[in-house]
Amino acid sequence: MPEDRDWEAYKVPPTRTPVSERITSVPNPATFFQTVFNYVIDAPVTFVREWIERQQGKNKFYYYHQQFRRVPDLSECLEGDYLCCFEAEAQWRRDRMVDQEIVEIVRERLGACKQREGPNQFQNCAKEVELLAQVTKAYQDRYGDLGVHGNARTCLMKQKHRMMEERKAQANASQ
Repeated sequence: MPEDRDWEAYKVPPTRTPVSERITSVPNPATFFQTVFNYVIDAPVTFVREWIERQQGKNKFYYYHQQFRRVPDLSECLEGDYLCCFEAEAQWRRDRMVDQEIVEIVRERLGACKQREGPNQFQNCAKEVELLAQVTKAYQDRYGDLGVHGNARTCLMKQKHRMMEERKAQANASQ
């Protein structure tokens, strides 16, 4: 590099940025509204939230998932006991959702096994395939052919018909 630099061509930037001078004496409306917002809305909300957090911090509650007590099955409800029927219906819906999640978890495990094993999936994932077949068969036996609008009563009737068919098959086999 040459020693004779042209300082006019390559000026050095100023060491400090100058402070801009206010041209008007009117206060900035943005800072005014920000201050009003902070004192009128933000401060009370923050105070209430911090107070609630202090109260919750005193008594810790560990919430993992809601646990419902088991209610009687629809077959155990008396005729005209609408509350029992409603609770049995809600219990059936929760059981159906749990069974759907079980099938989905087993299906995801099988997919992960197939992804992990690659070409050896048929011999290394046989246990998962068998488990998925059992779980889907159990789900299909209980909830299959009910449709979207299936309820506890139709599921109970399906179970009753299946049991009657099994008894007929046993009677025919024993004869």
